[in-house]
Amino acid sequence: MNKNFIKQAQQLQAKLQKAQVELEESVIEGTSGGGAVTIKMSGKQIVESVTILEDAIEDIELLQDMIVAAFNDASSKVQELTNQKLGGLTGGMKLPGLF
Repeated sequence: MNKNFIKQAQQLQAKLQKAQVELEESVIEGTSGGGAVTIKMSGKQIVESVTILEDAIEDIELLQDMIVAAFNDASSKVQELTNQKLGGLTGGMKLPGLF
């Protein structure tokens, strides 16, 4: 194999590993109900915390909907961040083992 190709592959691998670490260390907030519900999620899509304002507790069905919406908002933001961090490095390819 061409030495230049191997060097480029090693550089890409290092950039991918760095991007993965940055994603894992990221904490993303998803909100709903004008901030009544906030979910913090890691870049690995693990929920780290849920904050619910006291006013949101009055209507349980609405609260449940807001929790789902906040979770989906956080999850969507994690996917966006993942695409930003890894999309340019992989040229849009989905690589096995990456989020």
